[in-house]
Order: sequence, then structure tokens, then C-alpha cells
Amino acid sequence: MPWNECKPMDEKLRFVARLLEGENMAKLCREFGISRPTGYKIFNRYKDSGIAGLDERSRRPYRHANQLPFQIERTIVGIRKKHPTWGAAKIREKLIREYPVIKAPAKSTIHAVIERHGLVASGGFIKTFHRPAKRIGRGISGRKS
Repeated sequence: MPWNECKPMDEKLRFVARLLEGENMAKLCREFGISRPTGYKIFNRYKDSGIAGLDERSRRPYRHANQLPFQIERTIVGIRKKHPTWGAAKIREKLIREYPVIKAPAKSTIHAVIERHGLVASGGFIKTFHRPAKRIGRGISGRKS
């Protein structure tokens, strides 16, 4: 015998319909395998919004606490485009001088912004390697010769 497919929306509708018929909330919650707070949440959403209230809601946060305001990001990008040779430290100083009321972001944040917008040239120099200095006065064994 195949499994019966049940969709969450259908289950919620059955749950609400039986509640509206006058069945006990605690008994229904046990039968449907949900907690009573969840049962009340489903029923209250139905009372507030009707059938549309039973749809799944987005879990995406409304705002991000540490996200840089778009106005400051736009200002950073504008300064960098006006002065393409300036780095994050100099852009930060310009922000502090021109907008003393606004708390300037850290240099690392400014660098992340200009990098995210593709305004950072990658790898501008080649690192040179130096030979280690010769040891004078001692041999391999560590004794004075």
C-alpha cells in the first residue's frame, strides 16, 4: 500500500477546520503531533489572515545588524572611483574629514567594499626573497674553531 502524501497546507486546514467545529485544542495538538503553542499560532494566523495566513512564511531576516548602510557604501565607491590610487586608509580619513557626524567604518570594511565592487587591482608587486645571512665564527657542530 503506497504512502499517503500530505502537504503542510492541507494538514493545517484540517487542523483549523476541526478546531472551528469545536474540538479541544490540546486533544487536536496531540493527534496532529504538534505543541499547543504551535497549534495556537496556526489558529491565530488563520483568524488574522484567513487561509493566506496558513502559508509558509519567509525565514529571511528583515535586516542585518552589521550591514553597512548603502549610503556610506555608495560614498566609499564614489571616493574610490574619483581617486583610484587611494587605499582604504586614505578613503577612511577622507570620510572622517568630510562627514564627522558619521562613524567611519574600519579600514578592513572599506577594503572589503571596494574589493566587492571590483575596484581593487590584484597583486600589484612581486615579493622578493632574501638569502639567509651567513653565520660567522661557529662551525657546524657549534664549537668555536
